[in-house]
Amino acid sequence: MVPAGPAAADTAPPEGTPPTVSADPLPTVQVNGVVWSMTTVGNTVYATGNFTKARPAGTAPGSSKEVTRKNILAFDIRTGNLTSFNHSLNGQGLRIVRSPDGKRVYVGGEFTTVDGKAHSRLAAFDTATGKLVAGFAPKVSNKVRAIAATNKWVFFGGNFFNVNGKSRNRMAAVLASNGAVSDSWKPTADDEVFAMAISGSRVIVGGRFQQLNGGAKVGVGALNGSNGATAAWSSRPIPTRQGSKFSYVTDLTVSGDTVYGSANGEGFHWFDGRFAAKAATGELVWLDNCYGASYGVFAQGKSLYSVSHAHDCSSLGAFPETDPQTWHRALAETTAATGKDQAPPGSNSNYRRQPVPSLLHWYPTLAMGTFTKQYQAAWAVTGNSEYVVMGGEFPRVNGVAQQGLVRFVTKAKAPNKAGPVKAELGTPKASRSMVTKKNTISWKATWDMDNENLTYEVLRDNGTTPIGTVKKASNFWTKPTLTFVDENAPAGAHTYKIRVKDPFGIAVTSPASNSVG
Repeated sequence: MVPAGPAAADTAPPEGTPPTVSADPLPTVQVNGVVWSMTTVGNTVYATGNFTKARPAGTAPGSSKEVTRKNILAFDIRTGNLTSFNHSLNGQGLRIVRSPDGKRVYVGGEFTTVDGKAHSRLAAFDTATGKLVAGFAPKVSNKVRAIAATNKWVFFGGNFFNVNGKSRNRMAAVLASNGAVSDSWKPTADDEVFAMAISGSRVIVGGRFQQLNGGAKVGVGALNGSNGATAAWSSRPIPTRQGSKFSYVTDLTVSGDTVYGSANGEGFHWFDGRFAAKAATGELVWLDNCYGASYGVFAQGKSLYSVSHAHDCSSLGAFPETDPQTWHRALAETTAATGKDQAPPGSNSNYRRQPVPSLLHWYPTLAMGTFTKQYQAAWAVTGNSEYVVMGGEFPRVNGVAQQGLVRFVTKAKAPNKAGPVKAELGTPKASRSMVTKKNTISWKATWDMDNENLTYEVLRDNGTTPIGTVKKASNFWTKPTLTFVDENAPAGAHTYKIRVKDPFGIAVTSPASNSVG
């Protein structure tokens, strides 16, 4: 059971809360633009976006080790190194997904050629050979943003109105074998489709639409995989548009019997967070109303990872809005509901006091990028049972240069060096009671990116053996003031330092206090 209220999960969590991957950024190939979407097949991550060059971790742009990769690449999730997969899209890729059997990856976007050959906004690659599938070349009239595949059919959506010369309204299905468009799957949407996922015979779709097949279905709904008819979907996580103010689904992923979605809100406090629903019915499991647009989600076990620019997670009983505003661009939370919404509902929300998950203690720092002029960090997240990979336009991770792609791994394989933040450990203050003749030491706690529970050791003078310890949980928005009483100080003046350790023994030490005695 996950306990109600904010979870205390971290890389070494208390029993009953799901662990997270480490916050240590692992060396990963870098790009000179933006990654919009990724998918993982075995040990290979495929990424697409808007970039022209790739280079090894630790090298600067223009390095002699930089190679050409035009809007698509692949790398080994275990090493972060490029594979031999080398193709060229003449326009940006917006979505890349795998087939269920892992034999193919499909990419959609704004391109019209792949390796100089006509492939209009949708293409396929054989994962065994790395080759472009020449016989799969449907002609799509405009951008493709969403793809979901079975081993036989490829469903896709975006903002197009014609496929292979046949009228289609923002969604279509083609045969994986030859790209022939289905005559029986012709659903319609009244605005752009951004995301798709498959569960059984259902195609779950998300985007900016207010209607599916002419009926009211705001932002997310389900379609019959055979004939495109509207299928049952009972929840309403996306609020109805009001003029220029609206929310829309940016990503969908299915894990087990649940579909997870991320959303972006245009307008003050319009739904920006994430939701979970039963894939078979659309019944709401939980709705996380953190503010700050969310762009992608990935489920790993009982933890859900997301990329966003979250700035207020009061909904989950976690970090509040700050002044000046601060952003947290990578989050993890429980896949299960753990309590009720602890904040007022968002603008025009269909829910209040609905079930919510708990935020997990995992806060790597992704720096804001400038390539897209949207000033975000990560736009996509993928992984497997051991790794979490984030892609976007960030230039640094945890303060270290790492552009566009980064990996994280479970604690069993991680360096686990992301220790307590030294800069936020307060210099201790010492005082002496004239009554008890005892010294009291107080200091402000610090925090750790992936471990909530820290141990503070009190050191007297220049000693290295602690005279006492204090154990306390903390995070970046709650750093309590801690105290310790030195009961047995020898006669004379003394100074004190605080050495703080995480569960893996990574330690930082404060400056010395004032002298008392």
